[in-house]
Amino acid sequence: MQVLNVSSLNEQIKHLLEESFSRVIVEGELSRITFHNSGHIYFTLKDKDSAISCVMFRGNATKLKFRLEEGMKVIVDGAVTLYKPRGSYQINCFSIEPSGQGALALAYEQLKQKLSSQGYFNSERKKQLPKFPSRIALVTSATGAALQDMLRVANKRYRVLEIDIYDVLVQGESASSSIAHAIDVADTKEYDAIVIGRGGGSIEDLWAFNEEIVADSIFRAKTPVISAVGHEIDWVISDFVADVRAATPSMAMEILLPDTNELYQYIDSISNQLTQHMSQKVSSFTRELQHLFNSYSQHSMEKQLQQKQQEVSQIKEQFYQNISFKVQNLSKELQNIRLNFPHAIDLVLNLKQNQFLSLQNMLKSCNPKFKIKNGFAQISQDKKVISLDDLDVDDSFQVQSDTVYISAKVIKKEVK
Repeated sequence: MQVLNVSSLNEQIKHLLEESFSRVIVEGELSRITFHNSGHIYFTLKDKDSAISCVMFRGNATKLKFRLEEGMKVIVDGAVTLYKPRGSYQINCFSIEPSGQGALALAYEQLKQKLSSQGYFNSERKKQLPKFPSRIALVTSATGAALQDMLRVANKRYRVLEIDIYDVLVQGESASSSIAHAIDVADTKEYDAIVIGRGGGSIEDLWAFNEEIVADSIFRAKTPVISAVGHEIDWVISDFVADVRAATPSMAMEILLPDTNELYQYIDSISNQLTQHMSQKVSSFTRELQHLFNSYSQHSMEKQLQQKQQEVSQIKEQFYQNISFKVQNLSKELQNIRLNFPHAIDLVLNLKQNQFLSLQNMLKSCNPKFKIKNGFAQISQDKKVISLDDLDVDDSFQVQSDTVYISAKVIKKEVK
């Protein structure tokens, strides 16, 4: 037999394997998955009895719609090949599908769960839409029916609006990067809102809006973002991340833009309220001004001078009334005095005459002159009138009449 070296043997085996197993479809469970920096994916496909090594090179790996996970059951489409340096064979995978489930559906659920855990869907980070936007950006296909629907609604509802259109791919491999880039650019232009969307289609047609790159751009945006993709029954990842989800592109414009007719009615209502409010304010200010005017008039110098003049007039009148009353009273008293004066004079004269006569009589009775005539004289001692009972033997005293003054001494005193 011919002696072969190892390389020759491996080359023959490689040729036989690749010719015999140029296309294989194998179902198994993923194990020992390695995502290499080069972009290649290495893993083991196994069942309960055996295992086989697998590789998926970067060119095919970038086409995967879902992420490979440990223990996931998949169906591999590829070819058996030999890696000559180690003499080991493996499956070179062209595509991988989840067993019993569509790849896109699985990728959708995987990304939704991932972004939800990272807070992309949290309500507290959602931004409010402006009530009266003046500039908006539409990220959509310039040739799509969705754009025409949005422009039609905008023209009907709210014409005072500046609209910039960012023409992007809305399906295909490059669509997600095109959409994400447009969102990033529009976010730097200080728009009031950004609307991203397209019309309806299959899950494959709408898949660009399920890509993580688009979700990241929406999440980073400082401008409020509305996601309006597909029909009402269609839900994509961008709907969850966006600040507002609209069922259709037309609905997005109805949500974002106020209705001009409603605004006119609202303005009329506000105008009526303002007119009524101003009327009430004017009436209130008029009453207050009148009150202030009245208050000023009551406290002004002219008013105070007028009040003082009135007070002076009242005092004068009261003074004159008092004087008149006093004069009347005095006149009455004077009249009474005039009437009663003669009688009063007579009474007084009579009284005085009687008093005079009484005093005259008393004087006569006390006058020593009259007493002598009656056989009496006045006895005094040390210039004081005394009675005989006051004298004792040897007392000196004086005896005085109207014409005679005698000094005497008691020689003998007898009491009867």
